[in-house]
Amino acid sequence: AFTSVVGDAGVTIANALTVPVTTGDSYTVIVAVEAVREAACAMNIPLRGATAAVVGATGAVGQVCAELLAEDVERLYLIGRRQAALEELRDRLKARARAELIVSTRMDVLANAQLILTVTSAIHDVIRPEHLQPGSVVCDVARPRDVSAMVAAARDDILVIDGGMVDVPGPVDFHFNFGFPSGKAYACMAETIALALEGRFEDYTLGKHLTRERVEEIGVIAKKHGFRLSGFRSFEREVTPQHIEAVRRNARYARNVRTAHM
Repeated sequence: AFTSVVGDAGVTIANALTVPVTTGDSYTVIVAVEAVREAACAMNIPLRGATAAVVGATGAVGQVCAELLAEDVERLYLIGRRQAALEELRDRLKARARAELIVSTRMDVLANAQLILTVTSAIHDVIRPEHLQPGSVVCDVARPRDVSAMVAAARDDILVIDGGMVDVPGPVDFHFNFGFPSGKAYACMAETIALALEGRFEDYTLGKHLTRERVEEIGVIAKKHGFRLSGFRSFEREVTPQHIEAVRRNARYARNVRTAHM
């Protein structure tokens, strides 16, 4: 999985081996975007009128996540470190995007977003409590995490979810403790398993450029074999309906307090 973060995203490894290699990034995209959509529903945020943001938008995973979300929402912030690369991405996405596309290198624009998907390759957290509006959803796909643990500690009006965990079909024993309940795995791992079940013994997702076609294809393959989004987890803990209701309630209170002080 971490070949997508360090090195050349599996290319050198694949060239040195006789077995197929995949980073798992294609299925990671599908699961991350699905998680954002389901979390928006849980938080009563209508997608068609929502403002969303992708942090790390010019990365391999971020680009395709942005492409998919741009067809769902009203406004989409593309956030990254390099202005020129962001503008190039915006220009490429314009043709199919439903959303208004806005580029930024600043994290404070996250205060405008209700839905945030973050997938940088930073070695430290990049999203902090002061960046977020009450009632927003943050899906953290990055490892190491992009979202500071302080967000969970200081903001009980924000829904932070871990991106990329799925239910694996059938009785499965990985013979290793990944910190998940039994039968669950990261989407990047699940991509490998799904390809094996499908008999697709090939280098599937390699390098820093993902294609939408491959992303959508692995989504179909995984669904065919019974893989599915495994509910929500936040900082390795299950997110219950009671927790989501508490976040909604706290967000309403926080918004009322802000309005009263305006």
